Amino acid sequence: MKNFLLRHRLETPVLLCLALALLAVLSLAGSNSLQRTATEVLIRVVMVVGMFIFIGHSGLISFGHMAFVGIGAYGVAWTTMEPSIKQYVLTGLPDMLQQASLPWVPASLLAGLLAAAVALLAGAVVLRLNGIAASIATFSLLAIFNVVYSSWDSVTAGSSSIVGIPTPVSVWQAFIFAAGAIALAHWHGMSRFGLALRAVREEPVAARSCGINAWRQLLVAFVLSAFVCGLGGALDAQFLGVVNPDAYYLGRTFTCLTMLVIGGSASLSGAVTGVLVLSALMELLIRLETGVSLGGMALQLPGGSQEIVTGLAMVLVLIRRPTGLMQGRDWQWPRLGRLAAPAQTTPLEMQPR
Repeated sequence: MKNFLLRHRLETPVLLCLALALLAVLSLAGSNSLQRTATEVLIRVVMVVGMFIFIGHSGLISFGHMAFVGIGAYGVAWTTMEPSIKQYVLTGLPDMLQQASLPWVPASLLAGLLAAAVALLAGAVVLRLNGIAASIATFSLLAIFNVVYSSWDSVTAGSSSIVGIPTPVSVWQAFIFAAGAIALAHWHGMSRFGLALRAVREEPVAARSCGINAWRQLLVAFVLSAFVCGLGGALDAQFLGVVNPDAYYLGRTFTCLTMLVIGGSASLSGAVTGVLVLSALMELLIRLETGVSLGGMALQLPGGSQEIVTGLAMVLVLIRRPTGLMQGRDWQWPRLGRLAAPAQTTPLEMQPR
């Protein structure tokens, strides 16, 4: 029985990682364009899984996590760019950062820690609110980030883009970080922290009577999710080689939240499934907007079709499956799926409606 439970606990992250590994392998057999698309998908997995760590277990919608993605992106720019470039472009950086030129892995981890530190300070205040008030407060974090980073010319280059960031990230580097994000999210969900947070979400009065500090559990998830989102921002910056405040504002916030909602915010598999499904749909729409030839006929969608279809897809999923495509369940091996209950099941956990 012990071995069965261990396999049941590990099968979800293993299956998710196998699916992403298959995506990476298939992309290597294709063109450079396909490899870039697969890398973008894997980076989105890191971002959306980071958002899931907080949103999925707390039940609170956060509009501010893209700020942590942006903080991670700028953090890695400060520590990996050539000092000769920073001395002319980012004149307001401290001398230690002006001279820093770190390898990409430690720089990415430091960028994630910077996002986590900001989340610790902000979450200590924001998470004392409840419900819609907390969600609105997280949106204010996003707005503050955009204003500060758009105006701090000597440190962030203002509304201009920072270019010249080294680009070591390719499909396999993105896959390793995506697998790490999945493992971290799965560990949090199975740990006492995840269980306590789900208890706060489902039965707050009973949770308080059991001695669970709701604010502390929310803060732990908020900081951990910010760390993963910061890693996603670091990967994004080191993939594109450029950062801009507007790249981490409303547009990408809507996209990542849509992926989480479509897949299902109540399970880790839902977060990854939403990224894969919506990314495939977005890539198809982008190609149709640029125009394709079918049997001698040219087919081209008008500009903006991607945003319209994405919004309609979310509405349809919410109507047909309010809890998302996965309906709160996780991926399982077919044989074990008939013998085992849904993954991470507890009496207090959100069940499909």
